[in-house]
Amino acid sequence: MNRHTASLPPSYFDERYTADPDPWQFATSAYEHAKYAATLDALPRDRYASALEVGCSIGVLTERLAQRCDALVSLDLSELALAQARDRCRSLPHVRFEIAQVPGQWPPGLFDLIVLSEVVYYLDAGDVTRLVERVRTSLKPGGVVVLVHWTGETHYPLSGDEAAEYFIHDAGTFLYVTHQGRDDKYRLDVLVQSGSCD
Repeated sequence: MNRHTASLPPSYFDERYTADPDPWQFATSAYEHAKYAATLDALPRDRYASALEVGCSIGVLTERLAQRCDALVSLDLSELALAQARDRCRSLPHVRFEIAQVPGQWPPGLFDLIVLSEVVYYLDAGDVTRLVERVRTSLKPGGVVVLVHWTGETHYPLSGDEAAEYFIHDAGTFLYVTHQGRDDKYRLDVLVQSGSCD
């Protein structure tokens, strides 16, 4: 399987949502629902004042995550995905959706939770470094970062393990790992910010 060498563009995702409104079966897969439950169970606090979800897709995890947040900003780079996410979460006024391609685009504000679920491996190593810097400047002191990645073979720029390890290494100056879990298909890493943000 030939790997992409650069971060995947919006067109990669738009083509998939055009062919199938739920190309990764987020709404119907038992695997996805079990992974979402594990992700929420791994959060070290019951509630977060301001959260950021990068790569929300059609909003299935968003809807569940919103129950734990006073305010939630959810990003995706595909308007086709965001249209579904907005509809799914239309009864949740504290959830705001934005189209953005990270790390080049990033919302303003500070967050005490940043969720990066099935997203970092779409970036190349250089963009992971830039993503870490975005996280560093927007994470509140004591804030939490959650990484979740499928660990099977992909044609993405990075594997799930590479994506997580690059992120953890680059964030080592301000985040420390508090939890690492591994299923037979995915890994889940929870990191916490120990110092203060600049």
